[in-house]
Amino acid sequence: MALIHRWQDWLLKERGYSVHTLSAYSRDLSIFLRLISPDKIISVGELEALEVHDFRRFLSNRAAHYINKSSMGRELSSVKSFFKWLDVNDILKNPAISVITAPRKPKVLPKALEADDAFNLLDEAVGVASCAWQGLRDKAILILLYGCGLRISEALALNVGDITAESEFLRIKGKGNKERIVPLLPIIWQNIDTYLTNSPYSNNVGEPLFLGARGERLSARVVQRQVQKLRGRLGLADTLTPHALRHSFATQLLQEGVDLRSIQELLGHSSLITTQRYTDVQTQTLQREYHKAHPLEKQK
Repeated sequence: MALIHRWQDWLLKERGYSVHTLSAYSRDLSIFLRLISPDKIISVGELEALEVHDFRRFLSNRAAHYINKSSMGRELSSVKSFFKWLDVNDILKNPAISVITAPRKPKVLPKALEADDAFNLLDEAVGVASCAWQGLRDKAILILLYGCGLRISEALALNVGDITAESEFLRIKGKGNKERIVPLLPIIWQNIDTYLTNSPYSNNVGEPLFLGARGERLSARVVQRQVQKLRGRLGLADTLTPHALRHSFATQLLQEGVDLRSIQELLGHSSLITTQRYTDVQTQTLQREYHKAHPLEKQK
């Protein structure tokens, strides 16, 4: 169908999609068209005449083939992209597809580290780096994530002077430029100061705090690679990422009795519903410990 080629060309040239993404979108649309019209090429008129139950039948078919909800959501997004392009270009209008929503994904609980594992991670951080100053930098970053509950992007956006020996609080600009204040433990500054003292680069106020090997602002990918190395060295789960330290910060505060509203403020969540996920983590931990400890479970 010539229209599909025009849509693909638009995705590539106008939307700037990669060849990989274009291939995925094209494959998704092809699956949809084969299911809707298995015996012949569907016409523009037939596409316009599709009703809500036709689109729902497509999703039901995919579910019957055990396609997970994330993949189904992506397939539906590809189909919607095609129909939206047809609409914008006045080729056809089919309001039925706007009624269709992607299947709700299962709630993914945050993965938190045990305190001992977090301490081991921090202790080993210096040892996996290429040189000593970079190891001190990595440790300072990880202790900042774990001690303040920062996102990796927030930590790497800091500049020299944002944290000093006198700092008791840190002002963070998070998602949506929303500002929040988080308390600073002395150990956080101590590790940052040790890193700055050993860094081969100048530490002028206003310049990036965490630097890469060539003196540029450090990228998140470097930190992710270092955490991956630490994961292997310590035999920790694949779920250990820099973001897991933020989850650990929240989960362990909750375990120590800090109320949800305070944790919400510390994390910079706009909704308390997001923060409430951590109560699910706490419940899971409690359930696991209960089954390990109760005499009836041991007897079984």
